[in-house]
Amino acid sequence: MTNTHQLAYVSFSVAGDSLHPEFWTEYFGVAPDFSVTKGQRFKTPSGRLSSVPGRTGVWGIRSKIAVCSDLLEPHLRYLVRHLNLPRADLRQLLADKGAHMRFFCYWDNKAGDRAPDVPIDIRVMMEAMGGTVEIDEYR
Repeated sequence: MTNTHQLAYVSFSVAGDSLHPEFWTEYFGVAPDFSVTKGQRFKTPSGRLSSVPGRTGVWGIRSKIAVCSDLLEPHLRYLVRHLNLPRADLRQLLADKGAHMRFFCYWDNKAGDRAPDVPIDIRVMMEAMGGTVEIDEYR
């Protein structure tokens, strides 16, 4: 990749009103890139403390720094490996904790000539675990 602006990257998050980020850090064995506890102020992407408390709890990681690709598939595969997905107990755990999870894909397509490449096996895996794959396309 010759430019510094990536045209694709992915974040993975677990969210819910009663979410405790520490639990998910221990569960995945991975420190989050971002986390919010409902009702508490949190660090914003700019590194400042939020002016308002979090509206919901969130635990998440991003592929942007770890993967250098303008395609979604390498970002998704990295997160799948990093989080050791799939996990047989995750669907029930999310239900028990009133949480949901998703892959959120950033897709820059200003030229309008690219199609997002989310492999079917990852879509099927996420659906089986109760999660979603969402694409935020910028044109």
